[in-house]
Amino acid sequence: MPIIDLLSCDLVIHDLKAGSKKRTLEHISNIISDCTDTASQDAIFSGLIERERLGSTGIGEGVAIPHCRLDELDKAVGLFIKLCQPIDFDAIDREPVDLVFALVVPADSCDQHLNTLAELAELFSVKANRDTLRQCQDSQSLYRQLVSLSN
Repeated sequence: MPIIDLLSCDLVIHDLKAGSKKRTLEHISNIISDCTDTASQDAIFSGLIERERLGSTGIGEGVAIPHCRLDELDKAVGLFIKLCQPIDFDAIDREPVDLVFALVVPADSCDQHLNTLAELAELFSVKANRDTLRQCQDSQSLYRQLVSLSN
């Protein structure tokens, strides 16, 4: 599934004040649960925390891709956040994170999940893409840039 099909303008947040990894995951859980009728905030948060216990989803260069699979979901949901202040996310390069793309998918969507994660990793591996997203001044420009970059 193309990355942009996971998002809407409501699922792109500019300058979120989170303060910590846990608070970021709580915000993600709240926002995604508001967009779905089937998955609760608690289920999403638990899924994200369980995944983080396996190893940080901070992929380096200031980017994290927290993700999980849930039985309660019937479709994949993405959420992109540009944090107002970088936070410690236990990233592999030990650098703080300011760009977060959360992905929550149905439990039976293993191939889709892996393909989407690969697309995200490729998108964020390009310095120019990260720089472009960091220069955006609001959620709408972030959304437009994500649309442009994922085509």
